[in-house]
Amino acid sequence: PRWYHGNLTRHAAEALLLSNGRDGSYLLRDSNERIGLYSLSVRAKDSVKHFHVEYTGYSFKFGFNEFSSLKDFVKHFANQPLIGSETGTLIVLKHPYPKKVEEPSIYESVRVHTAMQTGRSENDLVPTAPSVTYVSFFFFQTWKTRWFTLHRNELKYFKDQMSPEPIRILDLTECSAVQFDYSQERVNCFCLVFPFRTFYLCAKTGVEADEWIKILRWKL
Repeated sequence: PRWYHGNLTRHAAEALLLSNGRDGSYLLRDSNERIGLYSLSVRAKDSVKHFHVEYTGYSFKFGFNEFSSLKDFVKHFANQPLIGSETGTLIVLKHPYPKKVEEPSIYESVRVHTAMQTGRSENDLVPTAPSVTYVSFFFFQTWKTRWFTLHRNELKYFKDQMSPEPIRILDLTECSAVQFDYSQERVNCFCLVFPFRTFYLCAKTGVEADEWIKILRWKL
């Protein structure tokens, strides 16, 4: 099914469902215990529960239940709630989380124009800039201010808002992780991990850092 995510890890499944899912969002992934065993990850309010589903070769076994197809499995638990073992939380399968998320056709009109800065005054900001976002990043032990634009999978950064050409273009398909970072002396930092380098960015507030992490993880 389109909500089968292959060898997605438990941690990555939780990040996806908590960042982009909603109550009742679910996905299926491989269990790392053995072949033929899968994990059903389901968001229940502000947590993610994981359940084993076993494929016998001709049916899917879940606890004492057995289903001839995943479609029947989902149909059953869309009406009959699962129970989170630790808390007794009732969980209903409502929203399949697809492996491939198509970007909406109106995406071109979406702009992120939150202002992020470090070490400069409020007067340095250009609040009406429609298509760029102002952030700072860690480079050779110094913090420098750069303008960033995000367009589909391309994250570009410029020396300033007037620069016609970017300093660098980062392909987010090569990025392996986006996460909060606490290794720097500054607060509200997060990092983008690439095979060739890790980029450290510092937002003005924790809320802004969280918003950046969410949208970048969605891109990943």
